[in-house]
Amino acid sequence: MDLHAEKILILDFGSQYTQLIARRVRELGVYCEIHRPDLPAEDIRKYAPRGIILSGGPASVEAPDSPRCDPFVFEAGVPVLGICYGLQLTAKLLGGKIDRSAHREFGNAEVEVLARRGPFAEFTPGDRVQVWMSHGDRVEALPPGFEAIGRSGNSPFAATAHATKPWFGVQFHPEVVHTPQGKAMLRAFVFNECKVSGSWTMKGFIDEAVGTIRRQVGEHGRVICALSGGVDSSVAALLLHRAIGPRLQCIFVDNGVLRQNERAQVEALFVDRFHVPLKTVDARQRFLDKLAGVTDPEKKRKIIGREFIAVFEEAARDVQDAEFLAQGTLYPDVIESVSYKGPSVTIKSHHNVGGLPETMKLKLVEPLRELFKDEVRALGRELGLPDEMVSRQPFPGPGLAIRVLGEVTEQRLELVRRADAIVQEEIRSAGLYKEVWQAFAVLLPVQSVGVMGDERTYESTCVLRAVTSVDGMTADWARLPFPVLERISTRITNEVRGINRVAYDISSKPPATIEWE
Repeated sequence: MDLHAEKILILDFGSQYTQLIARRVRELGVYCEIHRPDLPAEDIRKYAPRGIILSGGPASVEAPDSPRCDPFVFEAGVPVLGICYGLQLTAKLLGGKIDRSAHREFGNAEVEVLARRGPFAEFTPGDRVQVWMSHGDRVEALPPGFEAIGRSGNSPFAATAHATKPWFGVQFHPEVVHTPQGKAMLRAFVFNECKVSGSWTMKGFIDEAVGTIRRQVGEHGRVICALSGGVDSSVAALLLHRAIGPRLQCIFVDNGVLRQNERAQVEALFVDRFHVPLKTVDARQRFLDKLAGVTDPEKKRKIIGREFIAVFEEAARDVQDAEFLAQGTLYPDVIESVSYKGPSVTIKSHHNVGGLPETMKLKLVEPLRELFKDEVRALGRELGLPDEMVSRQPFPGPGLAIRVLGEVTEQRLELVRRADAIVQEEIRSAGLYKEVWQAFAVLLPVQSVGVMGDERTYESTCVLRAVTSVDGMTADWARLPFPVLERISTRITNEVRGINRVAYDISSKPPATIEWE
């Protein structure tokens, strides 16, 4: 079955929650895509959606420059669900009235179900449902043919439906966790109204993606893939290997700023276990020479980025007849180029290999460009990647170079590498690895006096950083149990000769960042 035959189209009006809508729909086993709000009629026809969702957004529909959708949305003959701004826009375009007076509403609210229709198909009239409101304007008068199916104390038309057409709207956000029964509302719209089967699965995606890769690459094409050991590049490599086998050539660059045993782990997993063609380039000294004497964090990043491209290009020249370069583009990267201006466009994933396509003149293969990060992890599990790889915490492209504040030397790298290994071991041992977004050690360019074995020491200071987050855009410091902090501190000061003091960073993002540099 064609997994893309049953699609939901989401038009993005700039809401910070638009990606959440897509993720919730996909969790139901239904493929969906996010597009610009002004997608023209011909493109909507070409997309052939089974249903259309109009997202929220920060603008007022009464503002002269507010985004609009093509009127064809309501002529396409498919169900439509407007969320927040989407509801207001529906009302505006179809003849209703919008009230811009002081009815701003943000936070928890209670909606009374008035009719068992559309998103409320799984509820009973009289039910009171907790929802999350976030709006300034509200619908004051419904367009002809519409009726209220839900109301709140501040919104008489908190949920609406057309009497005869499958057009619905909700003033709240069913996609956020603060609307506990929101998934049931989206499920009712997607399955009851859009009549889809829910066949979007990672197992099915593999079969379809393998066919797509083979058609793009052809019977003889060769693909180069930069394998970093991170989740995205690892999943992309395994998917490509399943599609074209030995015609894939992975290149792993040991830049000297990797975590402890990282190179050995990557080689053991991909060469020994999965038999993926892998070329390892030992460029440790080359990177360290370039970083010598450099303390500015931005210069460190640029040096590492430029040198990686140079090393990778040199290694790629030895791959005969290579026509394609694999890149770990994820769906958030794609969305950024099509979304309406607003909070949603600030969410961005970073490629593992920035800038390579322009310099190498190779055709791009992007096998993950339809997937969100959580879907990439699910795909990795389906492909057989071990959980310790699939659930791996984010690791910065410049590696440990930005966790060694000040000059990067092999000696200082070894200190932070050993300290970080202890952090990882203790976080995993305490069962906290999946509860924190990131946990790692930072080495400061600061020495302090200590006492060890009745002797005075003057050694480096290490900072433990652990945060919780959903997407990395904001983060809070993790409230690690004191016994865990104690074990980490004791082990580092006892086992890592050169560190005699451990501090814990309790800063949130903002105002701080997750990484120190």
